[in-house]
Amino acid sequence: MSDTIERVKCLIIGSGPAGYTAAIYAARANMFPVLYQGTQPGGQLTTTNEVENWPGNPEGITGPEMMIGLQEQAQRFGTDVRDGWVTKVDFSGDVHKVWIQDDKEIHAETVIISTGASAKYLGLPSEQKYLNLGGGVSACAVCDGFFYRNQEVVIVGAGDSACEEAHYLSKLCTKVTMLVRSEQFRASKIMEARVRKTANIEILMNHDTVEVLGDGQVVTGVKVLNKTTNTESEIPATGFFVAIGHTPNTQIFKDFLNLDETGYIINTPGSSKTNIEGVFVSGDAADHVYRQAITAAGTGCMAALDAERYLASKE
Repeated sequence: MSDTIERVKCLIIGSGPAGYTAAIYAARANMFPVLYQGTQPGGQLTTTNEVENWPGNPEGITGPEMMIGLQEQAQRFGTDVRDGWVTKVDFSGDVHKVWIQDDKEIHAETVIISTGASAKYLGLPSEQKYLNLGGGVSACAVCDGFFYRNQEVVIVGAGDSACEEAHYLSKLCTKVTMLVRSEQFRASKIMEARVRKTANIEILMNHDTVEVLGDGQVVTGVKVLNKTTNTESEIPATGFFVAIGHTPNTQIFKDFLNLDETGYIINTPGSSKTNIEGVFVSGDAADHVYRQAITAAGTGCMAALDAERYLASKE
């Protein structure tokens, strides 16, 4: 453990659109933010090849380019961007204590949590192969569905989010095949009814994904197992969407912050405030509904403004 404790006015944990936007606003407000990038610098968008719904980029932009631009903008105003990740916190007292990789101890007047969430995947080698290639595997229909317009796609999932994404894709794609791994949906009855009555959504109950098929570059189909008949078949598709949920990256805060049943940080409605004074949350760590770069950036702005007002109230 380090003998030297660093004291900062504003500590930002995480480096996605929420974290960098918070940093831009905090730096411009002379809060001298220190931002730790975390285990995935740039967040989920660094794995996204094309971002076409980020305002101000009419021709689109790649996820990595977008995050480099946000980082450079934050640094331009004086944000101290650092490698490393938080391994422990102590929000029990008046001082917000944070440890970086179990070694460096920081005492922060304000903390902005922007740790995001991680999409759950099936874990199949073929799925991960085409995910990493950017060749047809996605966990966000709203983000990537546009690229599959007038094509046939497959989506895996059984909850409300899966139904919403399947219905969204049905408006873009000629056919959507929905794989439900059990004999019943987990979604609400109204959401289940919506997909069942959509003409170009085919629902295959009690089906498992065996393999994502492709030509080495892009997805060409999906091999599935009908668990009722124990037979395999192949479904032609150019896109494979996984909608089996997200895991918020919030475990290190659970002893101090109020979390919902799935681990998302609970904020005061209409603000970024948590149950701990001086600790704020932005982005997907608190958002299980929208999960978009633009909404994350908006809450990053809110968190910086809330932190600024908190500091002003202490003067």
